[in-house]
Amino acid sequence: MSPNLTAFASPDTASVPLYCIASEDLSEWRDSQPERVRQWLETLGFAGKIGEVAAIPDAAGHLSLAVCGMGSAAARERSRMVLGAARARLPVACYHLAGGIPEADLAENMLGWLLAGYRFERFKQQGAGQMAMLKPPAAMDGRRIEVLAAAECLTRDLINTPAAHMGPEELETTVLALADEFDAQVSVTYGEDLLHENFPMIHAVGRAAERIPRLLDMRWGDEGPRLTLVGKGVCFDTGGLNIKPGASMGLMKKDMGGAATVLGLAMMIMALGWRVRLRVIIPAVENAISGDAMRPGDVLTARNGLTVEVNNTDAEGRLVLADALALSDEETPDVLVCMATLTGAARVALGPDLMPFYTDDTPLAEALTAASRSEADPLWRMPFYTPYEPMIEPAIADLDNAPAGGMAGSITAALFLRRFVTNAPRFAHFDIYGWQPKDLAGRPKGGAGQGARALLGALPQVLGDEILGET
Repeated sequence: MSPNLTAFASPDTASVPLYCIASEDLSEWRDSQPERVRQWLETLGFAGKIGEVAAIPDAAGHLSLAVCGMGSAAARERSRMVLGAARARLPVACYHLAGGIPEADLAENMLGWLLAGYRFERFKQQGAGQMAMLKPPAAMDGRRIEVLAAAECLTRDLINTPAAHMGPEELETTVLALADEFDAQVSVTYGEDLLHENFPMIHAVGRAAERIPRLLDMRWGDEGPRLTLVGKGVCFDTGGLNIKPGASMGLMKKDMGGAATVLGLAMMIMALGWRVRLRVIIPAVENAISGDAMRPGDVLTARNGLTVEVNNTDAEGRLVLADALALSDEETPDVLVCMATLTGAARVALGPDLMPFYTDDTPLAEALTAASRSEADPLWRMPFYTPYEPMIEPAIADLDNAPAGGMAGSITAALFLRRFVTNAPRFAHFDIYGWQPKDLAGRPKGGAGQGARALLGALPQVLGDEILGET
């Protein structure tokens, strides 16, 4: 049986020492080594750069130790999970960490190592083969890191899967499988029943597609604070009648990245046994084109009674989220989180790595900002800027789903969503990208989770450490 490349090796596996050496520490460390090691490092020209590897044999030619570069302090400041850059370059063997990584950086680099083992090979006839493995360091909680890695891999798999294989039905199947694994309960509202159950905007967005729209509602846990996660599940977005150009449509399999991310976060919470009453709500639809598609200029009535003028059918995500948020808000959760691949404006402002989040709750914002650093999950707080409220108020309805001009697009989208949350004392919206545009350490090009680890780190500070279960 092949080893799980995104888990640690068994602690009792025979292993080779792995030294992780920063450029500024290389000279002192090298001088402390036997002459044979010093000669090999000199021969190889090892300089300790990020991702650089030196495999040192013993006198019989067998691998005796390996060294990987951690780069300079300046290089590490510009990178994340740098140990992940070395994994694919190491000889296939089992290693144990022999030193070089400060305890404060250990969890981040161990996660980078595990995530460097991620591969999306569902549609390949032959996989890429084995990789170096690592035993869990004794100084850290290896199980927590494995849980984070497994959840991130779930998120990546969901986003990377083509829309033909990841529609609303397949997203439902994923939710049911997760619920079965962790003994959660799921209810699903389908098609025309969305109208009967008062989810009119989810129905309006999804009705044009052959694959019927649905609302997925998963509950887990019976004690502790109420935590509700809402994820945008637009499994493919043509733009509707305001059709996207080809270049913009090519990555729209990732438009369910919000759903994929909240499912990854839910997996973390359930696997770690948190004491919370968790609810996950996903409007799962396709934004398609047909004679039954919603039109620019239509006015829709949301679950909470607000009317919305559809000025652009390609601003569909906020429509389905509005009904889902209104439902979530009805039971007044202690924390309500929304995650969505919502606006291109967020990418223009902050790029693909740095994700904007919005909240009016200062303690939650401060906890998220701190956790974004400690969990290597970059976030940046953006404002619910109230003076922009008139921009989302058209002449003939309560709200406009796509204000003309495009100014402050991420902010106006967040303000739109906030109109559907009136009871929850803490609400946060994350405008994610869900995609890694190029290969980096621990982060291959493709689907990417954003914000889940930061939330996992922040929520105990907001809801209290008593929510933490036995890990």
